[in-house]
Amino acid sequence: MIRPTLTLLSLFLLTAWNQSLAADLDGRPNVIIFIADDVSWNDYGCYGNPAARTPHIDALAKNGIRFDQAYLTASSCSPSRSSIITGRYPHNNGKAAELHQPISWNLPWFPELLRDAGYYTAISGKHHMTSTKGPQGETRPEPFDLVDGGRAAGNSGGHANWVKTTRERPQDKPFFFWFAAYDAHRGWDGDKQWDVDRYGPMHKAKDVIVPPFLIDDAATRQDLASYYNEVTRFDHYIGAVVAELKSQDELDNTLIFVLADNGRPFPRAKTRIHDSGMKTALVAHWPAGIKTAGRVSDSLVSVIDLAPTVLGVAGLKPTETMQGVSLQPLLIRTDSQVRQYAFSEHNWHDYEAHGRGVRGDGFLLVRNFRPQQAWQGPADSVRSPSHDSLKTKRDAKELTAAQSDVFLAPRPTVELYDLRADPHQLTNLVGRPDYNIQRALLTQVLDAWMEETHDSVPEEISLDSFDRETGDSLKLKSYRRATPGEDREASSTNAPGPR
Repeated sequence: MIRPTLTLLSLFLLTAWNQSLAADLDGRPNVIIFIADDVSWNDYGCYGNPAARTPHIDALAKNGIRFDQAYLTASSCSPSRSSIITGRYPHNNGKAAELHQPISWNLPWFPELLRDAGYYTAISGKHHMTSTKGPQGETRPEPFDLVDGGRAAGNSGGHANWVKTTRERPQDKPFFFWFAAYDAHRGWDGDKQWDVDRYGPMHKAKDVIVPPFLIDDAATRQDLASYYNEVTRFDHYIGAVVAELKSQDELDNTLIFVLADNGRPFPRAKTRIHDSGMKTALVAHWPAGIKTAGRVSDSLVSVIDLAPTVLGVAGLKPTETMQGVSLQPLLIRTDSQVRQYAFSEHNWHDYEAHGRGVRGDGFLLVRNFRPQQAWQGPADSVRSPSHDSLKTKRDAKELTAAQSDVFLAPRPTVELYDLRADPHQLTNLVGRPDYNIQRALLTQVLDAWMEETHDSVPEEISLDSFDRETGDSLKLKSYRRATPGEDREASSTNAPGPR
């Protein structure tokens, strides 16, 4: 009876040793992307916000790289996420250029390539990405071994199962995790589910930073404090995953990125092309792969660069469909530059819109192809206490110029900003002769990008489906129209345009 028991034990130990050896011999890094929902770039401690409590993200930045010029391609949830996962601009993803629309079936997602190469892949939390079917009913291969909603009793923030997913993964494969919080999307369920032992005290309204385009009153401050709470809750679960990686001795060989899909869900942020909507915090941490930790990169970065970066560190080549460039040079030298220009789109998100932006040489140029409409923000922002405070001051004719911009209609067709001198983009330089050169250059670059990537401005684009004043649904049965680039088959175009 003793000998069989010893034999089984020996087989178990040998199998475990072989699995561990296989993982060690593989040598490829693990990768985790932590992506927040609706968080602006300057609402983290490591980006200079003294009121934000984000100790775990701050620690990753201190021991990794903080990217100070990282930009989204869309300040809108699903178009932004779809763009990241395909490495393509929103209008080059087909219908996915607009909120809640699917990616064209012919376009691969980078986790699919990792899975084919032997990675264990998982998504936990907010998904928000789908694909169309092909002309013959074709479907793309499932890119994730595990698809998990990330919710549990007492935690609807999307991060409830991140540690569990990390702990219960197969031990004989490198892994890729897309960990996507619902924090800090409106509803502020973080307040209702607050656990002081985990997250510490709630943020106080008196401590928050009120940007100049919002009203500094009690309602707005409390709105921001609730938002800060969700940013801190997001940070807590990042710290929990990092602790689990340490316990598994996997942290050194895991490349971590932390970012968000768009700006905070407040007026003049989410859906905007300005930095408050389109700029993202981007932190990278990888002890085994980042040379000289604690650095800051000033290179322009687009989130479409993440797909070729992740594939590159995994030893894979990006597909010809990917329009981004690898950030691997920046992991070695942060004084490197990987691109000259970063492009952004403002397409339908609750309201009719079509805007384009290009950043380069410290300037932002914005072109608005629907200038007759205000850029007041999405419907959930319009229904917010912060927006109500703006409306009250508007009706009393007491708004500042920065605050009035939320309701401005018609809007300028062209805007130009000096990003270094004007971080909130409050002073439009169009019409100033001393900036004609910058305007002409960026106009030429934006025109070239739109032409080469087959972007377009459809005559009929998707209509408002919510009331612009109240944020209430208009209950329309049909409001979808042509998406940008659809008439030019942009989803079949791989040209990246100027970079």
